[in-house]
Amino acid sequence: MKILHAYNRHRGIGGADNAWDETIRISREGGLTVEEFSRHSRDIPGNLRGKAQAFFSGLYSNSTVRDFDRTLDMVKPDIVHAHELYPLISPWILKRCVKKGIPVVFTCYDYRMTCPVVTHFHKGRLCLRCQKGKEWWAVLKNCRGNIFESLAYGLRNWVARTNRLFLDNVSQFIVLCDFSKQWLVNEVGIDPERVSINPCSVKYPEEPSDPSKGSYVAFAGRFVPEKGVELLLEAARRLKIPVKLAGDSPTHPAIRNGDLAECVMTQGKDELAKFYREARIVASPSIWYETFGLVAAEAMSHGIPVIAPRFGALQSTVKDGVSGLLFEMNNVDDLTEKLSTLWNNPELAKKLGEGGRREVKERFDPTLQFNPLLEVYNKAIANPIKRK
Repeated sequence: MKILHAYNRHRGIGGADNAWDETIRISREGGLTVEEFSRHSRDIPGNLRGKAQAFFSGLYSNSTVRDFDRTLDMVKPDIVHAHELYPLISPWILKRCVKKGIPVVFTCYDYRMTCPVVTHFHKGRLCLRCQKGKEWWAVLKNCRGNIFESLAYGLRNWVARTNRLFLDNVSQFIVLCDFSKQWLVNEVGIDPERVSINPCSVKYPEEPSDPSKGSYVAFAGRFVPEKGVELLLEAARRLKIPVKLAGDSPTHPAIRNGDLAECVMTQGKDELAKFYREARIVASPSIWYETFGLVAAEAMSHGIPVIAPRFGALQSTVKDGVSGLLFEMNNVDDLTEKLSTLWNNPELAKKLGEGGRREVKERFDPTLQFNPLLEVYNKAIANPIKRK
């Protein structure tokens, strides 16, 4: 079977980029023939011309569609597996697949089809205004903090929705957790038979860490408001316990003078693994609808317990009392209590860390991911979208 993966890599490599790289690796190791059609957002100039290019490419890029068409004719894939397509590719390529009789699989890493900025998060709170065809709210509320960008994001979602670029051209959707599947079914109206749950794979280190010897609470992720760093720091401030933040900046604006907090710039997977393994707890205090808890699962693989909100994907990644503790989302009192419980009970931290290792081995090990992926491909081939 030959698979053509189509993706637009983000300027700053994130969880989605790592997820599709892992999908490609697993596919090749499983014996599939893999080709790639890609663009990279770092190639967009930072000037006005570059912003205009991204704006129009997100709506429709004639040159990219032509390049993709030529790639289809040259590669002749059995399946096109699409991932992130904005801003330089756009979902217009999906129509070309259907025209040529090639089934499409699309992996949803976020809330692309119901939120122009993909997070359903605005100014520190969950936001559902743009659902049901109300993308104009992204412009009215200036969700990107730049009216030009907000207009671009709103317009490209409107174009994709009104032309049914995803709904009418994707044979099978892949999501990373049950929460995301229910979202596509209930909020987008996609037939549940077209949606498969295939979680990210997480490598299983041979030797576990010992969280009872850990010396700090760890956070890893982008330094953006929806990740809840401010919430974590307030809880740690109350308990006077040390926190280390591994993110995309050497500083974080929520850190105050006197806080037992510092930022760590990890370079590569080995340094990130070391960062996890020296922690007593990993906290994922997100205040938005996460679609998968990759950081949580990575920490669990090393035997580090995780504290996460009882909300979205994280509540299915982290099992309360098994691999960590769950708290009420955005509730600093509850988070403080859970942090105190694990910080002051090293043996409980070790026990939950062991439970997390078992969970990763049973649910997220890379050896478990190929067959479900192949099953999705076979479903797409058996149920292709017919050209109208």
